[in-house]
Amino acid sequence: MTRTASSKTNAARYLDSLGIAYELREYAVDPEEFSAIIVAEKIGLPPEQVFKTLLCKTSDHEHVFAVVPGPDELDFKKLARVCGARKTEMASLKEVEPLTGYVRGGVTVFGVRKPFPAYVDETLELFDIISVSAGARGTQILLSPADYLRASNATLADLTKDPSAAVKA
Repeated sequence: MTRTASSKTNAARYLDSLGIAYELREYAVDPEEFSAIIVAEKIGLPPEQVFKTLLCKTSDHEHVFAVVPGPDELDFKKLARVCGARKTEMASLKEVEPLTGYVRGGVTVFGVRKPFPAYVDETLELFDIISVSAGARGTQILLSPADYLRASNATLADLTKDPSAAVKA
């Protein structure tokens, strides 16, 4: 795995410190496009294997990470249940970089300024390889779900909205 020093992100250095094998995959960034589905297309993986990391806030004003497959939508009620809060919502965009050290579209749980509890959708375990942001727009980290769980200390849970519920609404 040869990388130049400039391509190493804090997230990659964090995984290196744990001795975890990964691949960095770079892609061309459209400054207006934040879709994980587009990222999946650019790095050559099915969208459900590209997980997006969302910084959320609980009703107790605590922050947590929710990590869900690219095409899916986070169910805030499910996240609240699993983290023991009355309710959860997205953190404001202005909070993201000061709290994590990462910009929108580049957020990852690895190497953050301040670690927060992380909850990852249980579908993570369906794949041999998953992809998450490497901490910079235009770079993804590919690694095994087991290594992701070990490095993130995340809790597995059902976090996504049921597709059939959206149809009924």
